[in-house]
Amino acid sequence: MLYTCGMDSILLIDKPKGMTSAKVVALVKKKVRSKVGHTGTLDPLATGLLIILTGSRTKQASQFLHMDKTYTVRALFGMTTTTYDVAGEVVKTCDRVVSREEVEAALPGFLGEIQQVPPAYSAKKLGGKKAYELARKGLDVEIPASAVTVYSLRLVSFEYPAFSLECNVSSGFYVRSLVHDLGERLGVGATVEEVRRLRVGAFTIEQAMSLDAFLDAAAAPAAESRKAGE
Repeated sequence: MLYTCGMDSILLIDKPKGMTSAKVVALVKKKVRSKVGHTGTLDPLATGLLIILTGSRTKQASQFLHMDKTYTVRALFGMTTTTYDVAGEVVKTCDRVVSREEVEAALPGFLGEIQQVPPAYSAKKLGGKKAYELARKGLDVEIPASAVTVYSLRLVSFEYPAFSLECNVSSGFYVRSLVHDLGERLGVGATVEEVRRLRVGAFTIEQAMSLDAFLDAAAAPAAESRKAGE
């Protein structure tokens, strides 16, 4: 969906898996030929709602950064990785099987305001550098905990070792850290398979269009313009 006033737009894009948020911005910029920026990074592994601003709307980016969000996450117990997702190196495994009841009992401990440490492989800034840039160089990355709020958290599905959660959270929340911390609390480890962002403030994934659909729609007026000029 497009909220627009001339070249000053709010674009709601359903980001595809395997693409960085920066790449989505670059593709959109080629089509709209205006200043473009996004309002909160999604990992390449993640899909879902990415809000992109164009023109003078880019000045409003900070307003979106502080909005509450909703995510679903699919993850695996029994494994811990460097990046807290399946794209990272496995650092330890555990064969112990936890029950659905154990998981359900652990979840309330993550509700409300909690202290959360972002993943070392994240875009969190440390001394002007992104944490993942330091981690990739093999440097020890120590990120201080930040206060975040979990408004609701529920177990959507469970078939060990796979499980999925839905969470309504404040800005600054890291889903990968939630999964990692849950695995640590249960003593078996856990890592993310896939994250999907469903909501940012009042904007929802149902309002979004796929990136391909947007790029096709943006290309159509240009093609018509070229045809008219022939």
